[in-house]
Amino acid sequence: MNKTELINQVAERAGLSKKDAEQALNAMLDTVSDALAQGDKVQLVGFGSFEIKARDARMGRNPKTKEPIEIPATKAPVFKAGKALKDRVAK
Repeated sequence: MNKTELINQVAERAGLSKKDAEQALNAMLDTVSDALAQGDKVQLVGFGSFEIKARDARMGRNPKTKEPIEIPATKAPVFKAGKALKDRVAK
């Protein structure tokens, strides 16, 4: 399912116009993105949580030249599914 299909499903289930569903979805995604950028954790009870994980700097290897390179430390967003979501998908 892509974003357009998701918007169509949300509009249908919530009885909204596609334009309103798109605005709601974009507002939700922007809010989650902004919270993660500020270092906050976003928890949606029954669905899951979004948070930032820090990755330490490490040594890697250039596959072309086999030369060692340093990979810098980064922060990456992660999603952890909640119990209700896990249970629903497992059926």
